[in-house]
Formats: sequence, structure tokens, C-alpha cells
Amino acid sequence: MNGGEPVSLIGIPLLIIPFAIYNMIAFLMPGVKWTDRIAGIPMMSGKTWEITPEDALLTLAILLLFVEIFKAARSSSSRGIVDHMLSMFLFIVMLIEFLLVPQAAESTFFLLMMIAFVDVIGGFAITARAARRDIAVEEAVADRG
Repeated sequence: MNGGEPVSLIGIPLLIIPFAIYNMIAFLMPGVKWTDRIAGIPMMSGKTWEITPEDALLTLAILLLFVEIFKAARSSSSRGIVDHMLSMFLFIVMLIEFLLVPQAAESTFFLLMMIAFVDVIGGFAITARAARRDIAVEEAVADRG
């Protein structure tokens, strides 16, 4: 087993969710504009905050990015490597789609792709930092012995 930890899909990048939602809307509902109003929230200032599909999707992606960064800080080395590889693969797929597919040549998709890029770079940075910390701890233990 895995040390009492529940079996999970920890290696699957959660940012695949907004990527899939974007593609479903872009390809299955081509009439939807990313800047159309889907809701309005009256603010105390008297103005109404208008929420668009773009706002909702980017908010979801940012929240999932937080979870991804948290996962990178917690994951074991083998899970972390798989997670990094899948996140990098997702980013590359998004980059290719952005460059080659007309429906992806939108600011919304570009920002989703940049969020995926931050996930990749952040994951590598966190892993490198943790590796340096582990080496420092091992050296300190070796010096004591």
C-alpha cells in the first residue's frame, strides 16, 4: 500500500479542469462570448460587478493553481516527479493549442496557459527548494555522527 494514505489522483494536474471547460465551451458552444455577462452583483459603492465566463473560469484556474502549489509542497518524490511531468505536458499541449487552433487564440486561453506555466515553474522551484533543504539536513546529521 502507500503508507495508509488514501489512493488518489494526486499526479493528475487539476488545471486540466479549466482547460477542458474552455475547450468544451469554445468548440461545443461557439456563440458564447467570453466577455458576456453571466451575473451581476450589486456592490456597496452602488456599482454592479459584472461577472463574465472569463472571470469565472480564470477564478477557478487560480484557485486550482493554489491547490497545485500546495500539492507540490506536500508530494513525495515519485509522485512529485509524475505531477511535474503531467503539468509540463499539459502546458505544452496548451501552448500548441494556443499557437495552432483558432478557437484558442483568445486572451482567456492565454491567461489559462500562463497559469499552467506558473504551476510548472512553481512546482519545479518548490521541489528544488525542498531538495536543497533535504541535502542540508542530511549533511547536518552526517556532521553530528
